[in-house]
Amino acid sequence: MQPQRHYSPLDQLLLQADTALRTLLPFSGQPERPSPAQAQPECQLSDDDNRHVAGLMRINHTGEVCAQALYQGQALTAKLPHVRSRMEQAAREEVDHLAWCEQRLRQLNSRPSLLNPLFYGLSFGIGATAGLISDRLSLGFVAATEDQVCKHLDEHLHQIPRSDAKSRAILAQMRIDEAEHADHALEAGGLNFPTPVKLGMTLLSKVMTKSTYRL
Repeated sequence: MQPQRHYSPLDQLLLQADTALRTLLPFSGQPERPSPAQAQPECQLSDDDNRHVAGLMRINHTGEVCAQALYQGQALTAKLPHVRSRMEQAAREEVDHLAWCEQRLRQLNSRPSLLNPLFYGLSFGIGATAGLISDRLSLGFVAATEDQVCKHLDEHLHQIPRSDAKSRAILAQMRIDEAEHADHALEAGGLNFPTPVKLGMTLLSKVMTKSTYRL
């Protein structure tokens, strides 16, 4: 068994910069799993449906950008090795979601949100700050954030036309993964946030969804 490598602050900074670029540059991330959409048939959407589905997929893509930044920030400042490892593993799984959403956006002749760099920076700062305060708070943020993501996915699955099996397959698998991330974070000792905090996070998530639907 090889000893765990210890990175210098400069190494960590360079790794974070590389991850940020791979997250923000369209079609630069390589998924470990094939897109669930590959096994689904093509469909012809009306212009209105195409624009709406593209807007929903753009929202979900930005949500994955935020999740990636949150996990990277937390991994940078996490105090316990097993917490850092869990954050890094979750971040790798989010790369799959990013790539799947990007692929579907391309198929819909659309693009990721122009606001992604802003949301990445904000989410990274929140994650790093939470990790500095405590691992329990950091894990609690993961659970609460993933709970918000699951709610968005449930809403979008109701809105996407039944005929669009490709988009539905992607969101359904993302829903499974995100729920597992939330459960794992709580099982690892994450703080279960009180209702007022969760309501505040819901309001912030609405700002993200409204702004990225078209931008």
